[in-house]
Amino acid sequence: MELHQLRYVLAVADTGNFTRAAAKSNITQPSLSQQIINLEREVGHKLFHRLGRKAVLTEAGSTFIERARRILFEVDNATKELSDSPALGRRITVGAIPTVAPYLLPPLLAQCRERHPNLEVHVREDFRSHLVRAVVDGDLDFAIGALPMKDARISIEPLLTEPLLLVVGKQHPLASSPRVTVPDLEGETFVMLGISSSLAAQVQNFCGDHHFEPRIGYRCAQVTTVKAFVAQGLGISILPRVAQSPDDAGSLVYIELASGTPTRELAVIRHLQRYQSRGAEQFLALLREMAAKMA
Repeated sequence: MELHQLRYVLAVADTGNFTRAAAKSNITQPSLSQQIINLEREVGHKLFHRLGRKAVLTEAGSTFIERARRILFEVDNATKELSDSPALGRRITVGAIPTVAPYLLPPLLAQCRERHPNLEVHVREDFRSHLVRAVVDGDLDFAIGALPMKDARISIEPLLTEPLLLVVGKQHPLASSPRVTVPDLEGETFVMLGISSSLAAQVQNFCGDHHFEPRIGYRCAQVTTVKAFVAQGLGISILPRVAQSPDDAGSLVYIELASGTPTRELAVIRHLQRYQSRGAEQFLALLREMAAKMA
């Protein structure tokens, strides 16, 4: 049994398809299929039901796959531990949700480069559910996202609780209002992030808790687009405090709601069984410092 065979089995299980698994593994589909057939002969069980283009784990495959994941995690941890020397360059991969990555990571990476010049940091910006999956699969050392994030295989370290602020254009009537409450938002047009965004879900839940359905006029992929639409008077939005920039002063007004300002809690998630390299701990220490200053 070879490690690459275990990786191929995981690739098929994750993609549900031999062709996609082969592309993910940078191998031809016939070669991957033959490797898995060889492995099935060795273990004496079929690991997959071949249902046309779809590959589904058999009962034996489901049992085998969990063992395979643990084996590959331990091999990866051993490799990292053996190579984790101050004399060697180190590499970590960090994930963050789109409403965190552009604001927290650039200054953090600059500080990291200054304090730990030998640490190589790679960043993946993605939606919360994708980051949780990447941490579980071992593709990320850790990730930063908004709670809740649930999976029995991850640890959660609360990092920062920040307010979500109402954002309106300079000319909007609410911009000069001495006191803005939740009922003042009813009937307004909202500019929101896409439905895959954890922030969009939080805003939707906040409105639901106050018994009104926001009228969503626009959905955007990025916070910068949301800001541009709001600045043009096309609607209002609710954004995290971290997204507020000095450049917004000429076109946007950020307002704390007088009744029930919503908040979000950011956290760091890691795999419970993943070895944390010295480089990962160094980066996390800087992240905790920054979060403490922002609190």
